[in-house]
This record gives sequence, structure tokens and C-alpha cells, in this order.
Amino acid sequence: MKPQYWFRWLSVQGAPRLVLRLQARRGEPFAELMGGPTGFADPYPLIERLRGEGRLIRTPIAWASFDHELCRSILRDNRFGVRSTESFNTPAPIQKLAKYFPLPPNPVEPPSMLVIDPPEHTKMRKPVASAFTPRAIGRLRDRVETVTAELLDALPSGGSADLVTAFAAQVPIAIISEMLGFPDSDKERFLHWGDQLTPLLDVGISWRAHRRALRAMEVMNEYFDAHIARLRRTPGDDILSTLVSAGELDMVALKASASLLMGAGFETTVNLIGNGVVQLLEHPEQLERLRAEPELWPNAIEEVLRFDSPVQTTARTALCDVEIDGIQLRTGDTVVLSLAGANRDPAVFAEPNRFDVGRANAKEHLSFSTGVHVCLGASLARMEGVYALQALFDRFPDLQLDGPPRRRKLFTLHGYEQMPVHLGRRARTPEPTAV
Repeated sequence: MKPQYWFRWLSVQGAPRLVLRLQARRGEPFAELMGGPTGFADPYPLIERLRGEGRLIRTPIAWASFDHELCRSILRDNRFGVRSTESFNTPAPIQKLAKYFPLPPNPVEPPSMLVIDPPEHTKMRKPVASAFTPRAIGRLRDRVETVTAELLDALPSGGSADLVTAFAAQVPIAIISEMLGFPDSDKERFLHWGDQLTPLLDVGISWRAHRRALRAMEVMNEYFDAHIARLRRTPGDDILSTLVSAGELDMVALKASASLLMGAGFETTVNLIGNGVVQLLEHPEQLERLRAEPELWPNAIEEVLRFDSPVQTTARTALCDVEIDGIQLRTGDTVVLSLAGANRDPAVFAEPNRFDVGRANAKEHLSFSTGVHVCLGASLARMEGVYALQALFDRFPDLQLDGPPRRRKLFTLHGYEQMPVHLGRRARTPEPTAV
């Protein structure tokens, strides 16, 4: 491992990690939310405690909001940009280290569209946006249904399985791999790389986690070099072939886009499916309602997204001095926006801590963000979630947890890394899907 990467970790992750750990020991709720075991396992009591401190509050590393109206407003405000490495109160001398030790192309640093603002963001997003429109996603429905059915056929009737690795992760990785022109045989590689890279979305991760991510990043970049070279010789009809053939993006930008699309194409959906399984098993009356009213499945997916958001938080940085809710923010100030908090704001959602598949305004959640950085894969995630969950419970009506599911130890991405289930008997004829 290159020694400069240690300095890179120190500048971006190490300094905030130290602040958060010290504050967590003192019982500071935001520090515990971002990096403590309680925050990983059940963040919502901490979120409610922090909500009570005000609409916009000062935390040890940044400003923060858990308010739906304020989060939505900031996400749509062009006076704010995406998070940079100069955020989170890191001392200026340490900030400068990050600029001297850049990482290989990856989803969490420029030129990835996740962390750049217009007009550069517009240039990166426009070539791929057409592949994720509702109409384009609609053309994938038959393939999603086929992949889902094949995976369910492979599960052992009357047996047990880890539902994350055997099903929840397999549905979205199969679809996004096809969309990007990756061979089916390489799916497990991407699942492994995704597992190693996703901690980079958090703040204050350990050097060990950062080192694992770097190793995965280097191997993945070698893979992309070879794959993009193949596409130059023999392009297909996939998104990545289109980007390569257009010639508008250089190699670094192509690899950053590919890694972001791969991650965004399955990480949110894995968590959506897993969270949905647990919520429906913990609320059997809601599952029974869906069986009686299958037309509610699309709305049920919105409620899962609202109630247990797969992406818990994002951040924005003030691009100029700006007043928000009577508080003056200076240029460079960062605001952590709790999407999970906004999704349980009692000012918007009646009885926000109640899971209700028939909730009339469930779709007002912010789980896919909003504004220029709204999630490209939102329509795809919704469709995959509906097909996967309805088909799973139709095919295995007696499905039950076979032990406590294990949460991922991540703050930003909220889901399960392991979910042991007993499948029960397999239904003879699956019910038709609702979409």
C-alpha cells in the first residue's frame, strides 16, 4: 500500500474520526449517530433526540438538519454544492494533504458526478440519464421479472438461506451488470468490490476499512482498463459502450462513471429489498394487507423507503454566505442532511414511526434526494423492489427470519449484510406482479 494513502486517509477520514470518537465518549448524540453501535443498529431514537434541538443545529463536525422542509430546500438550492474534502471542520493544513494524494478513479471523488456540481455535473450526467428514465426502465421489466424468478427457483423449498447474498443482492447486480455490459460471470467480483468501497461514503472510517477500499479500488480500476479497451474494439448496446463510443469522457471520467453507476445501480436496491423483508415480517398485518390488496405493492415500496431509508444521509456545502432558517452560514460551511430524519418528520408524515403500506403521502420521502443530484437509479430501484418483494412473498408465503439479521456497520448506507431465513414451502403458482 502506497504510504501517501495513509496521509490521504488522515486528511479526509482520520481527523473527523478522532473528533467523532472523542465526542461519542462524552455522550454527544450526533457523534454516536454517525459512528457508534447504536447509530448503526437503530438510528431513529438518536435522530428524534437531535430533531428536538432545532431545525438546523450545530454538531461537532458540521451543521445538521433533520427537518423535511429544510433538507428539501437545501437539496434544491443552487447556493449549496456537494460535499468536498474540505468539509467537516478538518484543520486547514490537513485539508491540503488530500489535494496532493488523490485516489484512483472512484465513485466518491471528482470527476464522479456524485461529488461535482454544475456545469461539470451536467456534462457527466447527461450522457447516462436517458438510460434511467421511467420509459427506459420500463423496457427492463421483463428482464427483471425473469431474473427474479430464476433466483427464487434456485432457493431451496423448505430450506434456509442468507437472503441478502442469495437474493437481495443478486437481483440488482444482475440488471446493472447487463446495463453496463459486464459479463454475468463477474457479478461476484462487483459484489465484493462494492462491499469494500461503500465505507468511503461514511465519515471517520478506520484506516483498516480505508485500506481495504483502496485495494479493491486498484483491482477494480485494472478491470475497468481492460473492459473499456474491449468495448473500444467491440462496443455493445449497453450504457458504457455508448459513453466509450461517444468519446466525450476521458479514461478517468469513464472509470469514475462506471464505478458510480455500478454502485448506485445495486447498493440502494440491496438495502431496499432487505429492509423491506424485515419490515414486512415485523409487521405481519401489513403483509396480510398486501396479500389482500396487491395493487398496494408500489406504495409499500415507497413506505419502506420512507420508514427505513436505504440512504440515511447526504451533505451540502455552502458556496457563498447564506442565511438558512435565521442562521448565518459562511462559505464552505457543511450541512449534513438527514434523509432518514426528514422521512420521519411529524410535520409531514402523520404518526411517522408507524409503518403503513397504505400511507397516502409515502412518496414524499427524500430517500432518493432531490434537485440536480436526485438519484439516477430511482425508477430502477422502485421497479426492482416491487418485483423482488412481491414475488418473494408470493413464492414463499411462510418465509420467516431464522435468527436476527445483522446490520451493516455503516452510517450512510443503511441495510443488512446478513439475513438468515427459513423459506418454508414453495407456492405452486406465483401470483402475477403488481407492476
